Amino acid sequence: MSLEIHIVTGGSGRTAETVLRSCLAQFEGQKVPVILHQQVREAAELERILERMQGRECLLLHTLVDPEMRHVVTDMALQAQLPSVDLLGPTLSALGDLLSEKAMGRPGLMYELHREQFDRMDAVDFTMAHDDGNRLYSIAQADVVVTGLSRMSKSVTCFYLATRGVRAANVPLIHGVDPPRELLSIPAGRVFGLTMNASHLASIRQARLARISRREVPEYAGIRELNREIYAAERLMEQHGWHRLDVSYMATEEVAAHILDTIGH
Repeated sequence: MSLEIHIVTGGSGRTAETVLRSCLAQFEGQKVPVILHQQVREAAELERILERMQGRECLLLHTLVDPEMRHVVTDMALQAQLPSVDLLGPTLSALGDLLSEKAMGRPGLMYELHREQFDRMDAVDFTMAHDDGNRLYSIAQADVVVTGLSRMSKSVTCFYLATRGVRAANVPLIHGVDPPRELLSIPAGRVFGLTMNASHLASIRQARLARISRREVPEYAGIRELNREIYAAERLMEQHGWHRLDVSYMATEEVAAHILDTIGH
C-alpha cells in the first residue's frame, strides 16, 4: 500500500487522529502510514507540507479552526489535485448557524480546556511504551527516568507518576552488565535510582520465585548475592550523580510523592 495520510492541524491533532483511527479500523489488515503536522498556523507551512505530498498517493485531512486557514488549505489542495477532507469545517458552520454565533477560530482551545486530562493520557501512553527498558531510543523525552535492580517496584512507581501527568520511563539495572548508553545520556537530575536493603529484597524475590517456580535460585534471591548487586547498583548511582532513594519500607505513593516533590511537580 503506497497511500499516505497527512493530518494538518493548528493544535495537537488528537481530534483528527481519533477520527482517522476509527475509520481505519473498518479496513481490516490495511496499514497506512499517518504523518501528523501539528501547530500549523501560517500559509507558508501549508505550502511546505503540500510540496512534500506532491508526486505521492496521499490523502490530506485537516482540523483547522481558523476559517482563513481552512480556505487556504482547501484552495492549495485543489490546485495541487490532492484529495482533502475538512473534518471540522462543516460542523463548525452548522453550529454557527444553529447557535447564531461565530466560532472563535482559536487553535488548540480544546487542549487548553482539558490540559490536565490530555497530559495524563499522554503520560500513561508514554510510560507504557517505555516500561522495563523498552524504546530506549526515545527515552530522552521522559520527564523522569526510574532505574534500579529487579523487583524494586520501578514499573508501579512510573505508572503512579503517569497518573499525575509525568512522563516516566524505567530502565532496569542488571548486575555485571553495563547500563545502556541512553540511560547514561539523561541529565542526572531526571534519573532516580531505587534501592533497598538485601533482606527486604530477598523476601520479595523469594515470594516471586514461589509463584513461578519451586526451584531455588540462590543467585536471584540469596542474601550474599543481593548484597553484591545492591552495592554495585548504589556505586553506579553515586558515580553518575543520580538521585538515590531507599524504598525498603516505603509505599508506592510515598516514593512517587518524593519524586514529584524533587522535580517540583
